[in-house]
Amino acid sequence: MLDKISKKILSELQNDGRISNVELAARVNLSPAACLERVRKLHESGYIMGYTAQLNPTLLDVSLLVFIEVVLDRTTPEVFDSFKSSVQMIPEVLECHMVAGGFDYLVKARVKDMAAYREFLGKTLLQKGVRETHTYAVMEEVKNSTKLPIK
Repeated sequence: MLDKISKKILSELQNDGRISNVELAARVNLSPAACLERVRKLHESGYIMGYTAQLNPTLLDVSLLVFIEVVLDRTTPEVFDSFKSSVQMIPEVLECHMVAGGFDYLVKARVKDMAAYREFLGKTLLQKGVRETHTYAVMEEVKNSTKLPIK
């Protein structure tokens, strides 16, 4: 169970993962040593999984964001395992989730443009085991966040 100070530390780190320990300590009203120890414990207990930089997809020439519903031709453990292991190796795939409902996986990917997407779909995603896909090209990103609600 997290106390109020640990929740505040997590919240501050979500806002700025590069914040100095001294600044973080000041924001959560702890000494720097006590703050550093709390952050270490949050890492060890799995609350903090790592740190990343948010990059600009337009400047990196991967501005087309697509969501793809994937239906597998069979729902056997071997087909699931094959799809999971292959999709993990595709750099354009940002996220892949097995879902319940009318399809098997929801894939989030970034590519340069629609021509690049067609090539990506045909040469990479449409592999053995995939029966059909439905693609949704994003016209506008209304909200894009990695911040989790901390209650």
